Amino acid sequence: MQLLQSPSWPHLSFQTSNRNLKGGLLSLERCLQPSTANCFFQSQKLERSIWVSHKRSIFSFFAPKATSVDAGSSAVTTGTAEDDVLKALSQIIDPDFGTDIVSCGFVKDMLIDEASGEVSFRLELTTPACPIKDMFEQQANEVVASLPWVKKVNVTMSAQPAKPLFAGELPAGLQRISNIVAVSSCKGGVGKSTVAVNLAYTLAGMGARVGVFDADVYGPSLPTMVSPENRLLEMNPEKRTIIPTDYLGVKLVSFGFAGQGRAIMRGPMVSGVIDQLLTTSEWGELDYLVIDMPPGTGDIQLTLCQVVPLTAAVIVTTPQKLAFIDVAKGVRMFSKLKVPCVAVVENMCHFDADGKRYYPFGRGSGSEVVQQFGIPHLFDLPIRPTLSASGDSGTPEVVADPQGEVAKTFQDLGVCVVQQCAKIRQQVSTAVTYDKSIKAIRVKVPDSEEEFLLHPATVRRNDRSAQSVDEWTGEQKLQYGDIPEDIEPEEIRPMGNYAVSITWPDGFSQIAPYDQLQMIERLVDVPQPTPIQS
Repeated sequence: MQLLQSPSWPHLSFQTSNRNLKGGLLSLERCLQPSTANCFFQSQKLERSIWVSHKRSIFSFFAPKATSVDAGSSAVTTGTAEDDVLKALSQIIDPDFGTDIVSCGFVKDMLIDEASGEVSFRLELTTPACPIKDMFEQQANEVVASLPWVKKVNVTMSAQPAKPLFAGELPAGLQRISNIVAVSSCKGGVGKSTVAVNLAYTLAGMGARVGVFDADVYGPSLPTMVSPENRLLEMNPEKRTIIPTDYLGVKLVSFGFAGQGRAIMRGPMVSGVIDQLLTTSEWGELDYLVIDMPPGTGDIQLTLCQVVPLTAAVIVTTPQKLAFIDVAKGVRMFSKLKVPCVAVVENMCHFDADGKRYYPFGRGSGSEVVQQFGIPHLFDLPIRPTLSASGDSGTPEVVADPQGEVAKTFQDLGVCVVQQCAKIRQQVSTAVTYDKSIKAIRVKVPDSEEEFLLHPATVRRNDRSAQSVDEWTGEQKLQYGDIPEDIEPEEIRPMGNYAVSITWPDGFSQIAPYDQLQMIERLVDVPQPTPIQS
C-alpha cells in the first residue's frame, strides 16, 4: 500500500494497492482501485447499536384517539371499502403540511380482502427521519381498525426515494440527494463543525441516510471529529469517481482525508478542489447531505451556494456581538441566493456551577439574529467539557452520550431541520403550477401568503434568456406575435428555491425566477373553468 500524488496537484494523495499506478484526484488521469467493504471495529458496532437504541420517541402527544367512521354496512363492495379506508385515513393530519395524509399522497399500495376483512397499505413519507412516523403508524392502525367490517390492519412504513428538488442538470454525484443543508457561521471558532457533525449523526440516528462534506480546505475538522477505520479517500477506476469514507453509517468526504491535511493554495484552486470533491463523490442515495461551510462570504462560499442546490441553512453563532456582525453577513448572503435559514444555534451560551447559571460571553446574539432576520428557531448549546472533548476524541457527543442534555438539544435541532426541509420541498414543489381548467399559471412564492395567476403567453413573452433578448444590446429578439395566445406549458419543474423551469410545446425550456414572476402583469379577470376532456 502506498500514497500517490499528482504532479499537477501535489497536495492531494490517495491510497492504492497498485504500486505501479500513479495519479491524482482532480486530473482524474489515473484511478485507484475499488474500495473494499467497510469493516467496523467490534467496539464501533456496539457503539452504534447503543446509540441507535436510545433514539427518542417524538411528538407522541400529537396522537389523538381514533374516531369511528361509519361504513354504513359490514357488507361492502371493494370501491366502497376503499373509500371507507381513505375517509378514515383522511382524519390523520400532517402537522408540518397542515393537511391530511391522503391529500399528501402518503397512502400507497392498498389491498383489501373483503372475505377476511383484512386491509393492507403502505405509508410513504417524505423522509425516513420523519419525527412523527410512529404516530402516523399508530393512528393509521387505529382509525382503520375502527371500521366495523375491518378485522385486521397491516401498515407498512416507507419513505420516498431520495431525489433533489431541482430540474437542472446536476453532477452525477448529487442526483440522488434529497436535501442539502449548509451549516454556516461566516466566523471561525464558534463551533460550526461541532454543530455540523453532531447534526449529521442525529439525523442518522433518526433513521435517515446521511453524508457530511467538510468544505473547509484550509482547516478541515472532520478527520479530528470522527474516527473512520479507513482514513484515506479512494477512487473508483471504472467510474473515475471518489468513494467517501464511512463512520457509523455516515458517509464522509474531507480534504483532510486526501492525504495532505491542510491546503496552502490560492482561492481559485481551492474552489476547484471543493467542486471536485463534492460533485464527483459517490454519495449514492442520501436523505441529507450536511455541508460544513468554511468561514467567510467569499468566492468559496459563493461557489458552493451556486453550484449546489442548497435546501436550507443552519446558522451557528456565539453570544458576543462580534460574532453577530459576521453571522449577519452570512444570513444576507443566503438570503440573496434564496437559501432559507431555518435555525440559529447559539453555542457556548452558559454553564452551570454552584446551583447557578452563568453567561460568561453575555447574552442576546442568537436571539438578535432570530429577531432581525425572522429565522424561526433558536437553539442554545451550553459550555460543556464533554462536548469539547468529544470533538477531539473522534466520537461525536450525540454518539458518546445519546441521553445527555447536549444530545437532546441536537435531537430538537434535527427534528427542526427535518420538518423545515419537508415544508420547503412542499412549498417549492407547488409554488408554480398550471391550472388547465382555467388555462392559467398559478403562482404562490415560498414564504409568501400571496397567490396570483399569470397568462401562459405573458410568461413566455417575458423570457429574458439570450434566445429572447440580445445579451449585448438588450434588444428584444422574441416578438409579441411570435407566441400564440393559446400557448400552454407542457411541464413546470422547480429549480431549487429560486426559480422554475417551464417547458413549452416548441421545445424551449424557460428558466423563470420567482422574482421575475412577481413582476409580470397578472390576470385580473379569471377565466371560467373549462371541462377537461379525457
